[in-house]
Amino acid sequence: MVEPTRDDIDTLIGPATPHFAYQLRARVRELIEDLPEDHPVRKYGEEQMELLDRLGHASSFAADSEREPPSRIGWETIPSSAPAYDPLPKAE
Repeated sequence: MVEPTRDDIDTLIGPATPHFAYQLRARVRELIEDLPEDHPVRKYGEEQMELLDRLGHASSFAADSEREPPSRIGWETIPSSAPAYDPLPKAE
């Protein structure tokens, strides 16, 4: 296999949603697992895996938007307003 690149990782996680975050995280892990610990693409992949883990506890990637306020019309119909940068707490 050709050595993976940052673009390969970005292609995998680009369409990420909370529903598929852990499946994509597993694919990134498989993609980088043979790279040396200090390889820059491996480090980038590990960062993106952390993002996908947070996304798994969120309701959207929402990297470019603010958290929805509870005063928003229709708030009671939104299951969660937690973006990946501020996910819901993990269940214990």
